[in-house]
Amino acid sequence: MNSLADNEKELATTLAAARENGTAITPIPVALIPIDLESAYRTQHAILALGHHAIAGWKVGTKSPEHPIRGAPLPAGAVLPSPALMQRHSYPVVGLELEIAFRFRQRFDSSTYTYEEPEVLDAIDSVCAAIEVVSSRFADWPDVDTTLQLADLQNHGGLVVGEATSYAPDYPFVAPAVHFRFEGKEVAKQRPANPAGDPRRLLTWVVNHCTSRGLAITPGTIITTGSYTGMYFPESLGVAIGEIDGIPPVQLALT
Repeated sequence: MNSLADNEKELATTLAAARENGTAITPIPVALIPIDLESAYRTQHAILALGHHAIAGWKVGTKSPEHPIRGAPLPAGAVLPSPALMQRHSYPVVGLELEIAFRFRQRFDSSTYTYEEPEVLDAIDSVCAAIEVVSSRFADWPDVDTTLQLADLQNHGGLVVGEATSYAPDYPFVAPAVHFRFEGKEVAKQRPANPAGDPRRLLTWVVNHCTSRGLAITPGTIITTGSYTGMYFPESLGVAIGEIDGIPPVQLALT
């Protein structure tokens, strides 16, 4: 990856400190706003480097099948097995999303080769349910420049990963039966659906995004692919349980 510009270094340092301290930033100088997507992606990796975080996974998503795809690396310390405990006060804001995450059975190495969708899908090994904690380091979120949100690991706070089950190509990924409860109350929208349509279409993007930047995707890497339930903002502490038909459940307790 290319070396960092001074504004990217300053933004990464500011975001890394806010992430470490659980604080919100306001205002952000215009000079620190990434000039393009590549600047935002460089800032993402600088944040992880400043915190000495390995990459445990990726989040990838889109607003609709017609919108561009975006992604972010997930720091190892923020990816937890279910059932998990997270401290609510560690985050300026908390939104919860229920997602399906994937792992591959093969390694994708750094390469100038462009992987095609059939070979990426053929490499899927397992799937699991996941709860993403969506959070932001910006006090004005969500009214924040989209490249700033992308630089901020695409609003990532944490990820809780359920037990994996073997991948079945004929699984109804577009619209599985879903229940998402917080303190026993159903909080999923009436017709759960992923904005991408079939979330598997996002996997080829993230593989090529990584390998073209000198990053390998290993069989242990978790890739989470966007919410089936919209975003739920809990107003209290409590336990969230996500159930996606045919996949082991996932549980997060906010304490």
